Amino acid sequence: MQILLTNDDGIYAPGIAALARELSLIGEVCMVAPATEQSGVGHSITFLSPLVCKEVFEGRQRRGWAVEGSPADCVKIALFEFCPKRPDLVVSGINGGLNAGINVLYSGTVAAAIEGAFFGIDSFAVSLEYDEHAEFDKAARMARGVIEQILRHKGPEPHLYNLNMPTAAMRGPSQLRIVPMGVARYGEVYERRVDPRGRRYYWATNEPPPPPGDEETDLTALRKGHVTLTALSFDMTHRPVLNEMRGWNLSLPESE
Repeated sequence: MQILLTNDDGIYAPGIAALARELSLIGEVCMVAPATEQSGVGHSITFLSPLVCKEVFEGRQRRGWAVEGSPADCVKIALFEFCPKRPDLVVSGINGGLNAGINVLYSGTVAAAIEGAFFGIDSFAVSLEYDEHAEFDKAARMARGVIEQILRHKGPEPHLYNLNMPTAAMRGPSQLRIVPMGVARYGEVYERRVDPRGRRYYWATNEPPPPPGDEETDLTALRKGHVTLTALSFDMTHRPVLNEMRGWNLSLPESE
């Protein structure tokens, strides 16, 4: 199996190194990742300037390709330039920090997986709750186990998956919860401060947390210490509304 491995924390991040070791047990890993951290860049791509890419090594051992661009850039250029053959699997991570709820929309980690799905390849975004002493090796083993199970069960049609692991799951019993993405609004509070020159600035607090609803989501399951798995789609068309609009007989106004 040919596996393309990328992330948004950068090619030297511990999460991608741990995942590379685990994924090498099930396939041939081609690592193409940002040269520097690209957290929160979403699905941005580089097209107004050239992409500088450099092959990097650890001693004599080849590590992969470092790209001075976004995670989505990495997947694009890897598919056309660096992978020895078309990947069977694209994996993005392990991200140092959860990518759940509406953070999915901002995440470079998830964007890289979406880019793989654009090309009709099974793709996974993998994230671990931020911790200064994050157990990336344990998380990587857990992620590989989940990925292997999915590949055994799924059909031939490619899909996009988002896997999130809380710190609690590294330290005690946890369940794998198959849940939807939470879409509750949160992170609306900014703390206003003044710098030494008297200029006002604002610091996002990520508060308040989203309120719990009746349906279990990735956010509520993670708060309970469970690992979450969500199937995502990049088709943003709201089809019920689209079908309703077709009956409105809309037209362009006549030119004056």
